[in-house]
This record gives sequence, structure tokens and C-alpha cells, in this order.
Amino acid sequence: MDVTRGGAHGSPSVPADELRFTEIEHKYVLDEGFDLARFRQAVSALGPIRTSTVDVRDRYFLTEAGRARGFLLRHRYDAELHHLTVKALESDTEVRVEVNLDLGHHAGDQAAQVDAFANQLGVLWRGSLHKTLEVWYFPDCEVVYYEASTPARAVRCIEFEATRKGSLEEARATLERFERATGVAGMARSRRSLPQLLFPELDDLCSRGGVGGVLL
Repeated sequence: MDVTRGGAHGSPSVPADELRFTEIEHKYVLDEGFDLARFRQAVSALGPIRTSTVDVRDRYFLTEAGRARGFLLRHRYDAELHHLTVKALESDTEVRVEVNLDLGHHAGDQAAQVDAFANQLGVLWRGSLHKTLEVWYFPDCEVVYYEASTPARAVRCIEFEATRKGSLEEARATLERFERATGVAGMARSRRSLPQLLFPELDDLCSRGGVGGVLL
């Protein structure tokens, strides 16, 4: 779904009720020179309501419908969350559709069931990655540092996700406020998603399916 940009970015505003299933976040890919200790100190000084450290397994599926309509399926399982998610493919990952189904922990990871479900949709590609997350929770934002890897690649990132979304302008202002407060403002923001960073073959798969130019 192409979510319209708003406010100072020159497009009409997006009503709050249209943002219910919209992820609004900024991602930064870190190099070796990034001062992580200083960042952690800056985030902690803002007074998060809680913090968490968790290991995450994410499994991604590109289906026939996903390639045609522009989305990935993600199966996430960790100690806190167990979700099956539709994530839209957009040219910029700042604003995109994200719909989560809560599978719960009562029946374990249900990997076989999720595989069988995805197979009925015509899986064209699948890939798994592991992430170690540090999360700082605030009333209007989640700040995350993570290290993500596959057997072939690894990356370190920081993400700011607005969780209070009265409007697109409000959400963007929240992200910018946390970026300034943590010393990230001015860094180059990544418009590429984590699957694209770790699975570069996805670009070719999507472009051949008519989702040209998308960034996963």
C-alpha cells in the first residue's frame, strides 16, 4: 500500500484511523566507528518505561501473491512475541503497512503449521535470520539496537518506531525528537529493510515479478 506522505513533506495528511496497521520508523545501519556506549547512555537518560533484551528468530516468505501485490510474510518467534506478519514492500521503509497476527506461545513456535500455511500461497523464496535486540520502550516510541545475521551476512542497526500515531506528522515529529536526543540526527537513514540488507537476491525476485524498485 502506498501511504501518502504529509505535512512539511508536501502531501496531504493521513488520518489517524488509516495508521492503525501502518509502521512508521527510521532505520540506521551502523559502521564500526559508531559509539554504541554513548548511544545507550543517551537513550537510558531519557527515562524509558521499561527495557528488554531478547533473541529473535525471523523467517520470511515471498509468495506468488506477495510478489504480485508487494508484500512479505514474516514469522517471528521469541520469548515475548509470536507473530505472523504481512509487511508491505515500499520504495522507502519509513511508512509501510504492517499487520500482525498474534499466534501466542501456547503451542510453541508452530513452524510446521506456518510452513504449511505459506506453502498454500505459493512460496517463491524463504529465508531465516537471527537478531539480538536491545529495546527501550517509551510512551510514544520504541528505540531498538540490534545485531542481525544469516550464515552469509551480518549487520548492526538502530531503529526508532513511533507507537503513538495520531497523525503522520506527529509520528515523524516523535522520531525526529528521539533522533536529536540520542545524537543520531544527521546520520544517513537507510531506506532499505533488513531482509533486503541480508538477502540481496530479493531485489531480483521482486523486480521479475513486477514489483520493480521496491525496497523490502
